[in-house]
Amino acid sequence: MTTPSPTPVPTLLVLDAEPLPRLGRLTGRARIEHADAATLAERLPYADVLLVWDFTSHAVREAWPGGGPRPRWVHTASAGVDHLMCPELAESDTVVTNARGVFDRPIAEYVAALVLAMAKDLPATLRLQGERTWRHRESMRVAGTRACVVGSGPIGRAIASTLEALGVTTALVGRTARPGVHGTGELDRLLAGADWVVAAAPLTDDTRGMFDARRFGLMRPSARFVNVGRGQLVVEEDLVEALTARRIAGAALDVLNDEPLAPDSALWKVPELIVSPHMSGDTIGWRDVEWWGVGGVLGVGVGGGRGAREGAQQSA
Repeated sequence: MTTPSPTPVPTLLVLDAEPLPRLGRLTGRARIEHADAATLAERLPYADVLLVWDFTSHAVREAWPGGGPRPRWVHTASAGVDHLMCPELAESDTVVTNARGVFDRPIAEYVAALVLAMAKDLPATLRLQGERTWRHRESMRVAGTRACVVGSGPIGRAIASTLEALGVTTALVGRTARPGVHGTGELDRLLAGADWVVAAAPLTDDTRGMFDARRFGLMRPSARFVNVGRGQLVVEEDLVEALTARRIAGAALDVLNDEPLAPDSALWKVPELIVSPHMSGDTIGWRDVEWWGVGGVLGVGVGGGRGAREGAQQSA
């Protein structure tokens, strides 16, 4: 009787970021190796799976076109994949998956917090507290206002439902019109009637720079703008001008063109602008792979064939 050959242990390569992912569930099921931007290109040919844990890095895009075999599966610990996609990866047979579903509710909560903070003038309250100044003001009521959420994916839908729970009438805008979603052809009209404009769209050739001077000019002087999508959706100079000239009442940016934002950036001091360090989806514990499921997904994927990886893609 012939003893069956042992199944080869696949190699999982992790593009690292601190804190490191918890991959204990893969012990004995995968050979885990680590790389940074400097070593990724030389290690890619020897990996079956690549986990892009450093979701702010462009190292994959830069390293992928090199020679040699490439991993059959790339998973990124982020909702967006624009930071790693290049023509060579897009045209390959490699399966690319993302952290779809992980960040929807946290980002929606963050947007709701920003809406409430701006409506209730909490930034001014904190500033006045620091100055030990007692100044009574009236604040804006959120219920009964209107929002335009640009981006009809899971994150945009979660934002819309959360705002609606606050009594905000919400219009969702996507690339194409369908039941419950307005097409981009209606965007200008919806911007003109919105109290809150939320950008949650992916970065594509069509969405890059979509919020520019013309679009800010369509908004009400009392409108507030929030970007939790991609920094490149916004022409930042045009937003700064709109805020400085009081063409809109306020804005909040959780994503920017250049991250991290330099200490000498003018954005830090723009009036009525809230800047946060790309943290809207990052809740305590989200990096724990055992919690958000990638440990389980990888455990299935690296232990199986193409079908397992395709299943992982569908569940991501």
